[in-house]
Amino acid sequence: MSVTMLLIEQILALFLIMACGMILVKIGLVKSTDSKILSTILVYVVCPCSMINAFQIDFTPEVRDGFLLAVAAAVAIMVILFVVNIVYGKIFKLDPVEKCSILYSNAGNLVIPLVTSVLGPQWVIFASAFMCVQLTMLWTHGNSVMQGKGGFQWKKILLNPNVIAIVIGLALFLTKIRLPSLLGTTISSIASLIGPLNMIMLGMIMAAVKWKEVFSSNRIYIVTFLKMIVSPMIILLFLKFSGLAGLVPDGKTILLISLLATITPSASTVTQQAQLHDQNPTYASAINVFTTVVGIVTMPIMIAIYMM
Repeated sequence: MSVTMLLIEQILALFLIMACGMILVKIGLVKSTDSKILSTILVYVVCPCSMINAFQIDFTPEVRDGFLLAVAAAVAIMVILFVVNIVYGKIFKLDPVEKCSILYSNAGNLVIPLVTSVLGPQWVIFASAFMCVQLTMLWTHGNSVMQGKGGFQWKKILLNPNVIAIVIGLALFLTKIRLPSLLGTTISSIASLIGPLNMIMLGMIMAAVKWKEVFSSNRIYIVTFLKMIVSPMIILLFLKFSGLAGLVPDGKTILLISLLATITPSASTVTQQAQLHDQNPTYASAINVFTTVVGIVTMPIMIAIYMM
């Protein structure tokens, strides 16, 4: 089976797991609000373990060069999306929630499970490059947009569990230090939970969504179209024809991971920031949910086009 079909199959499998989360809520076994417990476990335990586990591979020139390519691709993608977002803002008069929802993706929640399941845990190191770049942007540019003023929250960046895990993992990787067998096995086992646990959590959240309200907003269709179709196509064409894939071995697969990080739904962090700064968190949540639903169709299509 081709990589394209494997990715499409895994995306659909993850969304089926998400449906299990919805069913659990609908039949009354759990409450939608219980998803906060799973979210906490994911943010503070599972995701950091996944990051550290990703760097527990042999330090080779190929891995080093691939990681540098992933970082360069992430920076280039964010710059392109930043410029494109300015154009969107002027044409469609986007508000802060809409701007950030279009610019930032739910990369951590979906890309790591996909990469782990389809390509293997040794490829997660390249996904971490995009996450590190986007997290920096989210808590600098994204946060200032939500506040309506300048100012960076460096503390939020430096104390983010995923960033700390990336720093620890990178340090272990560069110093060629392997974790003791018992600790390494523990971290690897916890890291394997990221896909199913995350999708069940998202399903529990979506079970409480008032779909009539989501579909009644005309603006949400514009935002979703820009986020899930226009922006991904721009990045897809850039990655496919830029020639970057030929710079390192497995360059096409590394850039596929960068593309996956771009074509995912709107970042759930945007909802958190909207809530923090009183910027219509309900609308932000609706965009997150709607782009997630649309992603069931658009993500496989984008992957298929890239792999042609």
